[in-house]
Amino acid sequence: MLLKQYYLNCLAQASYLIADDDTKTAVIVDPRRDIDIYLDDARQLGLTITHAILTHFHADFVAGHIELRDRVGARIALGANAGADYDFQPLADGENLVLGPGVHLQALATPGHTPEAISLLVYDDESDPSQPHAVLTGDTLFIGDVGRPDLMASVGVTAEELASSLYDSLQLKLLPLPDKVIVYPGHGAGSLCGRALSSATQSTMGEQRLYNYALEPMDKAAFIALVTTDLPAVPDYFSYDADLNRRERPTIEGALGGSAQPLSLDRLLHAQSSGAQILDVRDSGSFAAAHLAGSINVGLEGQFASWAGTLLDRETPIVIVAEPGEPEEAALRLGRIGFDNVSGFLDGGMAALADRDDLLARFDRYAPGTLRERLAEKEAACIVDVRAQAELQEGKLDDSLHIPLPVLTNRLSEIPFDCEVILYCAGGYRSPMAASLLLRNGYKRVADLAGGYGAWAATA
Repeated sequence: MLLKQYYLNCLAQASYLIADDDTKTAVIVDPRRDIDIYLDDARQLGLTITHAILTHFHADFVAGHIELRDRVGARIALGANAGADYDFQPLADGENLVLGPGVHLQALATPGHTPEAISLLVYDDESDPSQPHAVLTGDTLFIGDVGRPDLMASVGVTAEELASSLYDSLQLKLLPLPDKVIVYPGHGAGSLCGRALSSATQSTMGEQRLYNYALEPMDKAAFIALVTTDLPAVPDYFSYDADLNRRERPTIEGALGGSAQPLSLDRLLHAQSSGAQILDVRDSGSFAAAHLAGSINVGLEGQFASWAGTLLDRETPIVIVAEPGEPEEAALRLGRIGFDNVSGFLDGGMAALADRDDLLARFDRYAPGTLRERLAEKEAACIVDVRAQAELQEGKLDDSLHIPLPVLTNRLSEIPFDCEVILYCAGGYRSPMAASLLLRNGYKRVADLAGGYGAWAATA
């Protein structure tokens, strides 16, 4: 048996290749939209990919099942309760998918995160045909957490109804599995499909029984209350991606055909004046030092796709500003979440603005010591904490206003114009995004805390 995990840090997302080495038959579970990584491995190992399996209709990225079908003829397989525009093989609860004499998969209906969700038991029949070697849990069970049940609220299924189903799926389908069964989840830390995911990318059922807060003994009512409260805001693009994953759609190759088009500064400015979003993907220090006024910063070095999807409008054209060699990577990552509306990138990057200081904007980045000195002054300052609610337990700056980044533009009325606005997050990745949004909305005096609250606390 061959079981390989592919972990994509940008989306905190895991996909899997499972194969029988005798028959050279393979399946890909929860593939990303850019599928060459699987095809390259299959080619090197002499494998034929027969199926592309989705554990559910993902909300945070566009899966690559259509691409695998069109490129190599893979059969799409979904849970039996799924409904899709395209033809697919339904996998009913308990149904087996045999890859060869040494490997078979068994579907478990595990609704809760979504109504059609399944988990996949992986059997290594040559080693032990009596019990599964591993379980691919999709977004039903994470390492240290469970899938949030509120993402389907906009399509007529309540969070409470799904939480009830999730409780049953965990209690009746997953918790009875033996302790040594390896747990391979669909996401890790940083994903908004849960709220307290571990950075680990695999575990065992025994470890999860001991350490996962959502698997502690409790009745259904207590579980429903636990998993439906204090959930982070849902990005607008989640419902779009979930719907896109159930529909026939263009492949990523066709969708991103024009994204690598270089644009002169004049053409970029014309696009900006016509309403295009200017997305600067450089690191936060470079962006703070100088950027095209009105642009939004989401750095490629972090969880770029998730934050770009949260902060950008998927229906408005996007023009990329990047370091040389990075525009294509940025466009690809946007394509992974279905943001196919990239119209080009600034030819030459920031060098194109070398003699156009009139078009530039900047903001200060305070080191913790400098910020302490600044706050000791009598001049008014407004401190804004853009972290998520759960992060507040780590501590906070005195007198700071808490507005999570995903809802910042909806709550601008709470931030005064007549003082310097100082933004901070956990480590300094999100606060420049927040600064770019404030500057774009007319704020003149904006700064952030370099290194975020982590640096502040370390130097206290």
